[in-house]
Amino acid sequence: MRLLFVMLAACTLAGCAVFSPAPTTPYWDTHFGAIARLALAQQVLDANAGRNPDPVAGIDGKAAQQGYVRYQKSFSDPPAQPTFVIDTK
Repeated sequence: MRLLFVMLAACTLAGCAVFSPAPTTPYWDTHFGAIARLALAQQVLDANAGRNPDPVAGIDGKAAQQGYVRYQKSFSDPPAQPTFVIDTK
């Protein structure tokens, strides 16, 4: 019985060593800094975007102002607290 347990444990450990789901260090080393480079590239995609005379073609002024006022009011008026009662009867 003990031999069976030892053999089962050895096979399990060998399987974990062969079929490791985690990538190895060389894979991580080849991709080191990729996210930082991608973020930098996305930030400087259009370097002349600040010189565009018509930057926004979407919401009109009245709707933007009402949205801003509603946004500011959401911070001044606290939401109503829910009533929660535990009945012990």
